[in-house]
Amino acid sequence: MWLAVSLVVALSVSGSSAVCPCTEERLCQPVQNEHEFEVFVFDVGGKAWKFYDWSIVTTVAAFGKYDAELLCYAHSKGARLVLKGDVPLLDIVDAAKRKAWIMENVNLAKRQFMDGINIDIEQAVEESSPEYHALTALVKETTEMFHREIPGSQVSFDVAWSPKCIDKRCYDYKAIADSCDLVFVMSYDEQSQIWGDCIAMANAPLNQTLTAYDQYMGMKIDSKKLVMGVPWYGYDYLCLNLSQEGICTIPEVPFRGAPCSDASGKQIPYSTIMKQINSSASGRLWDKIQQAPYYNYKDDKGTIHQVWYDDPESISLKAAYVGQQKLRGIGMWNGNLLDYTDDPVVQQQSAEMWNALIQKQHTASITVS
Repeated sequence: MWLAVSLVVALSVSGSSAVCPCTEERLCQPVQNEHEFEVFVFDVGGKAWKFYDWSIVTTVAAFGKYDAELLCYAHSKGARLVLKGDVPLLDIVDAAKRKAWIMENVNLAKRQFMDGINIDIEQAVEESSPEYHALTALVKETTEMFHREIPGSQVSFDVAWSPKCIDKRCYDYKAIADSCDLVFVMSYDEQSQIWGDCIAMANAPLNQTLTAYDQYMGMKIDSKKLVMGVPWYGYDYLCLNLSQEGICTIPEVPFRGAPCSDASGKQIPYSTIMKQINSSASGRLWDKIQQAPYYNYKDDKGTIHQVWYDDPESISLKAAYVGQQKLRGIGMWNGNLLDYTDDPVVQQQSAEMWNALIQKQHTASITVS
């Protein structure tokens, strides 16, 4: 069923030779088509990608070990495979070092027959600092060099769920968005800085999430540059107290100036949540204000926990906004967090999560030249 990986043809790349790992040479050519609607998937390694819904996937960001079989299969489906790009900002304040970093990644992408890069830099930056200007220059220069060296390549940049200096990431979001092909908005971990009561809340409350997109577009960022990221994981919080109203008080864990944060809890994948929820004390509950599901359970010591997560219902509400506002697309962190075993129940659960990304009005699988 899956493409065999074999050594077929040698191609010249940056003065050295790179051997095409696919059964057909054409599968080592960069994807040239511009996808009208993006479904952007982060893959963290392993073979879970074999069970993705390839009828809708357009870009895969390889955050795990390089997998030639994944490359060949993605290209056979017309989907891009892009590098992960991360670098300490202090290392690229110097223009020469910045250029060297970009060249290194362009050459790596060529050797591996990949289609671009996803720049994932989540460091604190002060506005108008040397790092602030260096980051903006990095995105612009990376985009220019990738486009020149790999025609049709895609350069994306991951941004916080809001442009309001979240986690002290005070970037020049407008200039960054203008410079690259798309920005992936990480609409999750929205409780990384809790300034009010230290209580468990939704990972990505609907109104808070959508308001942030209004803020991005209010900065004159083209909606067609914005890809909405949704979480395929939740947070498990230990409750110091669970009130009669169901409010879970959590331990104080400060983060970047805020007295509390979601670091008080632990991230758990959707696959684990689906196994746990049926045996939980409460079963699935729905918060009408945050428009998100949650449940309570007791651990082996009798301690109460509260788990907040996203499921097809909450994700569909966000996907509808993507269509209404004509955003560039939608994606998730990350594609490996579903259960892809052959149990019919979990297969249905996983299929529903993929289906929730796409509303009927979207035509993600159609590409234009």
